[in-house]
Amino acid sequence: MYPIPLSQLLAGLAPAGSLGREPVSAVVTDSRKVEPGCVFVCFEGQRVDGHDYAAAAVAAGAACVVANHPVPGVPEEKLVIVPSSHRAMVRMGANYRMLFAPKMIGVTGSVGKTTTKEFCAAVLAAFGETIKTEGNQNNEIGMPNTLFRLEPTTRYAVVEMGMSALGEIERLSRAARPSAGLITCIGVSHMESLGSRENILKAKLEICAGLPDGAPLALNADDEYLCRAKDQGLIPGRLAPAWYGIDAPWADVRALEVRTEGDGQRFVIADGPQRFEAYIPAAGRHNVYNALAAYTAASRLGLDKARCAAALADYQATGMRQHLVYKAGLTVVEDCYNASPDSMKASLAMFRELDAGGGKKYALLGDMLELGAISEEAHRQVGRWAAEAHLAGLVALGPASGAMAEEAEKAGLAAVHCDTPAAALEALKGLLKPGDALLAKASRGMKLENILKALYGEETLH
Repeated sequence: MYPIPLSQLLAGLAPAGSLGREPVSAVVTDSRKVEPGCVFVCFEGQRVDGHDYAAAAVAAGAACVVANHPVPGVPEEKLVIVPSSHRAMVRMGANYRMLFAPKMIGVTGSVGKTTTKEFCAAVLAAFGETIKTEGNQNNEIGMPNTLFRLEPTTRYAVVEMGMSALGEIERLSRAARPSAGLITCIGVSHMESLGSRENILKAKLEICAGLPDGAPLALNADDEYLCRAKDQGLIPGRLAPAWYGIDAPWADVRALEVRTEGDGQRFVIADGPQRFEAYIPAAGRHNVYNALAAYTAASRLGLDKARCAAALADYQATGMRQHLVYKAGLTVVEDCYNASPDSMKASLAMFRELDAGGGKKYALLGDMLELGAISEEAHRQVGRWAAEAHLAGLVALGPASGAMAEEAEKAGLAAVHCDTPAAALEALKGLLKPGDALLAKASRGMKLENILKALYGEETLH
């Protein structure tokens, strides 16, 4: 974090003139990371309350504590009381952002945000020093932490924006002030909290709030709900939409001649009359969309189109998202980070096309969380998709996945439903043989990575 005067960082949170201009070079939310001159922000968690560590933070040299109420042991002159620590983080991020002027892409959408963010980062990095959201730190704590990493030498940035309720993306976008926006698709993630895909569309379109007039907005032309937004005039006329896709013939940017090559894909980017060869080291049609989105957003920022297309090859998968590994004699697609019906469908389609080298293909699929009233039908639909994916067998884990296994068996796929990770591990051991391939995917809370580590013989399943 580049040094910023305390009064400037906390502008709008503390009364004018109540704070000095001593430089701050860190904003921390973890008491173990407190350093002299930092700002310590208190959050009330389910198990730990940051307010309990505020006095110790001051004793360790914190210049200021941001809290939701008075804290014993914290002098009044070092305390800034705010209604919401989350909103305070966003405001500080916005204040810090004002120091810099990088070209920035803001990324949101129901599925593919993190992968698309990584494609954007790969493209932007070909043109200069670039920062990006680490992991999926895309909320009211994580996104400001990304902004705090901006430096005078930063030329480009890509910031991921997630949400759990209406209004959140608008706040994040107004704080980040992206130069370009990007919406991947409108799915059913967060259906439990937002109630309908129309509300999800409304939430994702909030990214427009922070975009300047004339800013490019990359949109998926093959997404039904984003096309509805276009037809219903929901996209602000002050912006410059740029549509990308594979099927829509009217899209500004299209992928043509998509073909598998090893563990990746080659295709032609058709951008108006221009044509560019592209390669991505990632399998699946959905990743072609993610790459197209990044190309479209970056090229509409004025970056050289040929270099944008070529830089897609520099993409690297992160975390546990469709990570292809070869362990214990198996080919495994580790896709354990998150799951929704849309991403399940995409992963199964990718796995169907994967060259397993003659071995059989199996799937370990677990519960998809936060689907609310559509949960049972969504799991049944995944069971039907699994049956269409040319699998030799399905292991379904979790209470909601019972419907998935039942529907898969109705469609002719051998399936076993397991209530515990231990049962799922034993089922896999009974099915898999050297040379086989396995797709593992579920919501993060199912912790499928623990089962995989035990399957590889790396750890004991607890």
